[in-house]
Amino acid sequence: MQRLRLKADGRIVELRDGQEIPLALPVMATAAPAKPAVRDLRRRAQLTQTEFAARLGVPVETIRNWEQGKRAPRGPARALLAVIAHSPETVFAALSSAPTPA
Repeated sequence: MQRLRLKADGRIVELRDGQEIPLALPVMATAAPAKPAVRDLRRRAQLTQTEFAARLGVPVETIRNWEQGKRAPRGPARALLAVIAHSPETVFAALSSAPTPA
């Protein structure tokens, strides 16, 4: 029986005799879209996990899980992180302003 482990950085390794042996990924698996590097985005914004979570309106546990690779941002969160990667000041300004009544 083969024992595999998914590492936080996305690598898959085989556990054999207490050693981790990297597995070669199929070509299609490497073509998956890149996930936003949440830790890098947060550090570029010079924010703590708590501050970053508050600005995005998510629990700090969510940020921790994303950064540790336990979970991956999906849907709207992934889109928001992609926009933050290109224009963090604009996103944070928009998120911090109060909505105007229609």
